[in-house]
Amino acid sequence: MEPTDTTPPPIPPPVPPASIPAASKPVPATRNWWQRNWKWFVPTGCLTFIALGLAFVGCIALLVFGAMKSSDAYRIALARAKADPRVTEALGTPIEEGLFVSGNTSVSGALGKSNLAIPIHGPKGTATIYAVALKAEGKWEYAKLLVQIEKTGQSIDLSEQPNE
Repeated sequence: MEPTDTTPPPIPPPVPPASIPAASKPVPATRNWWQRNWKWFVPTGCLTFIALGLAFVGCIALLVFGAMKSSDAYRIALARAKADPRVTEALGTPIEEGLFVSGNTSVSGALGKSNLAIPIHGPKGTATIYAVALKAEGKWEYAKLLVQIEKTGQSIDLSEQPNE
């Protein structure tokens, strides 16, 4: 009889990780788009909404100021101030209008009313034209039209000039 070997067979060496089938590997947690990008998306999105809001407000302001500047009451008052020698002496030439007109103008056909404060400036200083006018039968009549010079506090009354 042959001697029998009672020693167990050798233990196979451990399998390297590259040889483990993919199905048995632990799957790393995949992050979705939001998890990967929220740190730049949130501030960018907020700034976009703020910029859109500011653009909307700016467009409304331009529309309102443009409507006031296109009115006949505004243009006549500005033309009278630019043509008056007392105003050109106080402010110098050229006289230019400012950006922000305040007040209101309402016109309905041949009737209307206007109450405006128009900033103007020249090389020698700044001033404000105050115009209160009514439109009747298609013609503007100024109840008050004066230029207030800021530097000296002088008021120049332009309402006695003929209407245009």
